[in-house]
Amino acid sequence: VQGTGGSSAVSKCSAAARGYIQDRFLRLLVGRRRRRAPLVHRGYYIRARAVDHCVQDFLLKTQSHPRTQILSLGAGFDSLYFRLKDMGLLHHTVVYEVDFPNVACQKATLIKRIKELSALVGDVRGEGLGVITFSGEDYKLLGVDLSELSELERALEEAGLDNEIPTLFIAEVVLTYMENSRSDALIQWAAEHFSQACFLLYEQIHPEDPFGCVMQQHFSQLNSALHSLAQYPDCEAQQRRFFEKGWSECSVMDMNEFFTHCTPEDEQQRVQALEPFDEYEEWHLKCSHYFVLTASKGMESSWTPLLSNMTVPHCDGPVRMAGSITAVVCATHSEISGLRRYGHHSVLIKPNVILTTGGFGEEDGQHCRMRNFHVLVKHAGYWKAGCVKKENPDKRWDERLYHTVSCLSSSLAVVVGGRTSPSSAGLGMLWLKFPETSNALDPGDVTVELVSLQPAAEPAALRWRHSTTEVIFKGKKYLFLYGGRSAMEPVLGDWYFLHTQELSCTVIPVEGPVPESRHSHSACSWKGGVLIAGGLGAVEQPLGSVFFLRELEHGFQWQTVETHPPLIPRYSHTAHVHDGKLLLVGGVWFHSSSVPGITVIDLMTGLCLDYAINVEHLEWPLMLHNHSSVFLPNEKELLLIGGGGNCFSFGTHLNPEPVSLSLSNILTSH
Repeated sequence: VQGTGGSSAVSKCSAAARGYIQDRFLRLLVGRRRRRAPLVHRGYYIRARAVDHCVQDFLLKTQSHPRTQILSLGAGFDSLYFRLKDMGLLHHTVVYEVDFPNVACQKATLIKRIKELSALVGDVRGEGLGVITFSGEDYKLLGVDLSELSELERALEEAGLDNEIPTLFIAEVVLTYMENSRSDALIQWAAEHFSQACFLLYEQIHPEDPFGCVMQQHFSQLNSALHSLAQYPDCEAQQRRFFEKGWSECSVMDMNEFFTHCTPEDEQQRVQALEPFDEYEEWHLKCSHYFVLTASKGMESSWTPLLSNMTVPHCDGPVRMAGSITAVVCATHSEISGLRRYGHHSVLIKPNVILTTGGFGEEDGQHCRMRNFHVLVKHAGYWKAGCVKKENPDKRWDERLYHTVSCLSSSLAVVVGGRTSPSSAGLGMLWLKFPETSNALDPGDVTVELVSLQPAAEPAALRWRHSTTEVIFKGKKYLFLYGGRSAMEPVLGDWYFLHTQELSCTVIPVEGPVPESRHSHSACSWKGGVLIAGGLGAVEQPLGSVFFLRELEHGFQWQTVETHPPLIPRYSHTAHVHDGKLLLVGGVWFHSSSVPGITVIDLMTGLCLDYAINVEHLEWPLMLHNHSSVFLPNEKELLLIGGGGNCFSFGTHLNPEPVSLSLSNILTSH
């Protein structure tokens, strides 16, 4: 448990060094320096932002009181006291910090040794005595095990804590490491013994979904299990807990809600522009698995820092599911390797032959951008898998992620866009040629020839997380290239029509209301036009709109597809059209009570039904974002290939095997 405190201090320090948080004291308190990934920086930014937002609100609301106090439980090497003191916010407030005796002693030694820190504390009251390892006029550092409540109470009394003045308790990922009976007792003790009290809690939620499983496993492997989760799995349970333990007011929100509603838009944009970033899914999943809670009792004016800019109600209850669809591991003759990847693309190049290219995943036991092309061939009800022979392997494939592959004939496909790293420019186009004749019964029969292209339309392709869809205009085929993002633009809303023969841009007039810019949306060919659904829009907010680009005599027209109930905003899903129904598969949404399964939209009536995916037959968490899917219309079978991602600092999860869903029930039932 002490190790988790050390590693979080290192992460906060790295976030401060990159400008996410303003904190010049962390580097003095944290010995080790490590540069963390942008995703980790964002995660620690939102944590620090939430705590600071609530602490400063407490100090503001109580500034008319002659004396107030802050008690930070499990404070570790946190710099809160030094920042508040430096900002001149502690005129009449004493800060008490409690942590394990050896942590408190280490911190006390550091403060005495470092001039910049000891100067802020000012006069030291005597040497560290017993549990009080450091004592200044407005700062006391105590070495006590929090789970021993009577010892804690004795130490605080000795240090001068006053239970009649406004007191803020802070527990930032601390209580969950204690047995529930002990953390509950602490929460109740704080409510009972202090006449004017506020409590700030930041912790994990949602242990049961795929991301939650990976998160729990990570903490168990560190030998620091998260005890709160089983009994208090969501925001509502945590809120009930505080009411039951004697607190009179309590508000709570997950970190997606906090970032959206309690962080000013200019600050959101500042943070989004600090580093090249392309891990939106994991950022939003991380935020839906952490919450911030504030509770109070006996305060003269109500303390509700989480309601400040809240114009929006709490995510309305659980998503209503129309039914469920059972997922099973694909029937195969041999183990399928090479498909543990995400950000790849899979396409049906012939009936029963699926080609998968690109992405990031596991190759020869290493995590890397994928070089190998992969093929799945269905024969007599079973899938066989293998690597594709590339006819000219020296042609650089530029191991790409978030590209598209469109089949133009039974022997030709075009690869458009994609990226290597998020700071690189997007990649251009490639032809993929496969021999027409091969009546593939075996993966080894499939060969692919790569041909580099420098078509006139190349600049249009320098993007990723876009879509390319076949449309028909006046009997001719075109590829409709839409949306995405580039190294310069975090979200694009433009489009191009590419003539399929020479891949040149053709100007075709488009009328109607232009959809807002988006990436990571879905696009399907339908009736000669395109259906665009969902996506991530500007300011990184998921979209719930569906548009149909419809062919007219002289061009195309954007039309809005009304859905009822309204489609829950989502992105990073895949989509297929069958028999007048649009199927959306997986993705990421902000409804943290469940993960997206299959949504069926009836394109005639607009009826929108959500189905859960039943994973009881799978032995591993099924993460359905950054996956690919292929629909086999004859069998009404949906194949889910790859998917997953880098789960914050909890490790990378890659779905180990392709999964099959039979959709015959839901496609015939309504």
